[in-house]
Amino acid sequence: MQKSVDVLVIGGSAAGIAAATTGKAFYAAKSFLIVRKEAEAVVPCGIPYVFGTLQGIEQNVIPNAHIEGAGVELLIDEVVSLDRSTKTATTANGVTITFDKLVIATGSLPRVPGWLKGRDLQNVFTIPKDRNYLADVRRRLESCERIVIIGGGFIGVEMADELSKKGKQITLVEVLPHVLSLAFDSDLSLQAEGILRDRGIVLRTGEKVHELAGENGKVSRVLLESGDSVPADAVILATGYAPNVTLAEKAGIKINELGAIRVDEYMRTEDKDIFAVGDCAEKFSFITRIVKGLMLASTAVSEARIAGMNLFGLSRLRTFGGTISIFSTAIGGITFAAAGVTECLAKERGFDVVSAGFEGIDKHPKSMPGTATQFVKLIVNRESGLVLGGAVTGGNSAGELINVIGVIIETKMTINELLTLQFGTHPLLTGPPTGYPLLKAAEAVEIKLRHLDRCAEKQS
Repeated sequence: MQKSVDVLVIGGSAAGIAAATTGKAFYAAKSFLIVRKEAEAVVPCGIPYVFGTLQGIEQNVIPNAHIEGAGVELLIDEVVSLDRSTKTATTANGVTITFDKLVIATGSLPRVPGWLKGRDLQNVFTIPKDRNYLADVRRRLESCERIVIIGGGFIGVEMADELSKKGKQITLVEVLPHVLSLAFDSDLSLQAEGILRDRGIVLRTGEKVHELAGENGKVSRVLLESGDSVPADAVILATGYAPNVTLAEKAGIKINELGAIRVDEYMRTEDKDIFAVGDCAEKFSFITRIVKGLMLASTAVSEARIAGMNLFGLSRLRTFGGTISIFSTAIGGITFAAAGVTECLAKERGFDVVSAGFEGIDKHPKSMPGTATQFVKLIVNRESGLVLGGAVTGGNSAGELINVIGVIIETKMTINELLTLQFGTHPLLTGPPTGYPLLKAAEAVEIKLRHLDRCAEKQS
């Protein structure tokens, strides 16, 4: 079977869908085709909630109507080979697709440590973006009481929090000193750990797994390098993800040192008619400019929109300037969110920074129903006053406030510019105008900066 399209998108999760639908919106006369293996794509960030809050995997899928409604064709199949010279792709079902432009959005696959003995035992699970696999894991975990989660990043922590709602005995093992430490400084990580412990989750931070042991081919315990043994009816490997670049690599497309597809600021590969977006594509930090292995749906969709807008005509106003690293999660009903660099990372990269925070409320007056405490922390470059990072904890509104901080970082605002911004407030929706936590945190930073300047003047 032969097909011919203007734009072929390989992969139909968040990035693939955004690239195709944005492209179709900007180039309505062009034909767009998404090819993906799964009849239903799961919402990536919603996966942990399938194991607790949601009733099943069917409640965590991306509607195909969104794709079809945009005028994009969807083919359930798998592209198994690419020929760049003839601009053709071949699928597992024997379909040959000719294209003018190609967007690779093949995502990522769970990273399983090759050195981990016992990783092939029964009831050792990963967390791929695979509807059928996840449905099977959910079913099999129902009969498991003692679950060990290896990895204290967002997936590991959210899985632990969700499974604890089902009354499971959860142990979370993390090799770093704190959970979520790649996103938050220790002050927020410690707060998150306190909530997890209050929910009955056992944390083994600063410990490394030695191997997985089992009986009759089924996992039964996790052996730590300290010599301790943790009983386990099931083990979840939340040890990160690797870019899925096999198809691109076989086609001769360049891969960077972290295993991702090399792209430019327009999300183009070295072949100017081939774009790559999402987890499979190269990332670099907006602030430090260092190549990163970060994978976030928000970043993936931003890249996809940029690719979609630049498919048939480049614009200097539509380029990717690097990931802001905007994270958010909720643990025990408390939102934890961060954007930009942590204070620890900023110092490690050589920035002279000043940080300060303010704790206020997200509605006003405090007696308003549903009011939550809101803490805002800002990290600012001492020399320039540029806001480099920030963090928010509190109620649901913290998830949107961190996006505001992300915009502040991306537009390269200084602390003084932030202090003169105008914010709308309302008793039911925001903190008070007299004590808006974001502005009060900025004020606290400015006071610190002035104090440091006065001290420097005295010393000179």
